[in-house]
Amino acid sequence: MSYARQLLDTYPGTFNVDAAVLADASDAVNDCAQACTSCADDSLAEQDITALVKVIRLDLDCADVCTATVRVLSRQTEYDANLTRSLLEACVTSCKSCGDECERHAAVHEHCRVCAEACRRCEQACRQLLAAMK
Repeated sequence: MSYARQLLDTYPGTFNVDAAVLADASDAVNDCAQACTSCADDSLAEQDITALVKVIRLDLDCADVCTATVRVLSRQTEYDANLTRSLLEACVTSCKSCGDECERHAAVHEHCRVCAEACRRCEQACRQLLAAMK
């Protein structure tokens, strides 16, 4: 059981969405932030860094969006659905862009393959949470 789920299980209040869906999204978003940060760093160590400038930029943007999103998802007291929804939508957009670009480089750079996979998982988990919020 993930820490997100364990902490949600200890929350003294109620949730506006299914705790399992929220925990899955939190875990996917957190994993994506880490994967994107690592992919950007790995890209900086590659020989032809100029070919990876767009990957690095999108990795860093996606990591920042994911970090902000998971922080807000972790706060359930005085929950603001409009803010959460906006962040989840931004996360979907960022993960789509980053995942698409990383997939373009996945055949050559394994770190891009892993990052693209994390982005796709995050994108899906955010979409599922958005659907559960409606």
